[in-house]
Amino acid sequence: MEIVFTSVSTPQEVVQILDLQAANHVSNVSAAVAQEQGFVTVKHNPEVLQRMNLVAPSIIAKDGERVVGYALVMPRCFAPQIPILLPMFDLLDTLSWKGQALRDNPRWFVMGQICVAEGYRGMGVFDGMYLKMKEVCRADYDFVITEIAERNTRSIRAHERVGFETLHTFSDAVAKEDWRVVVLEF
Repeated sequence: MEIVFTSVSTPQEVVQILDLQAANHVSNVSAAVAQEQGFVTVKHNPEVLQRMNLVAPSIIAKDGERVVGYALVMPRCFAPQIPILLPMFDLLDTLSWKGQALRDNPRWFVMGQICVAEGYRGMGVFDGMYLKMKEVCRADYDFVITEIAERNTRSIRAHERVGFETLHTFSDAVAKEDWRVVVLEF
């Protein structure tokens, strides 16, 4: 097994991302697996995800031809096309990082979701995707922002391990979920 970190380059890789996303969606994993292994909370529209990868290719980990991990690069211009994430983008417009309002800074993007396939966890795939993201994105961006459900403790620990810092925490009464907004500088 040799894991290669790269950017999405084919529509088939996007299909594999969607398959991996579905398998790890919070609605498809047991509570025990969600607590122990983590989960993803958003299901992306295939057409939007294809377009997003044409504009800003996501980072993937591959074992041969199989996508075994992904980290979605989501430029802010895609916010209107992912309605479930609009509240997050609205919140981000109210926040500042290092003294500058995010809404006034064009040099960041949202990490739309990260996922590692079962059987590949604990092998450095998560860290490798973020290293590749820094390498690929630092010319155009200074940092990446994402939000993590507080109950997704494995994801929080992993993001802290690679250098993410907490920018903001909040409770979503509608979703009955507590969230942490985190930032990674490139």
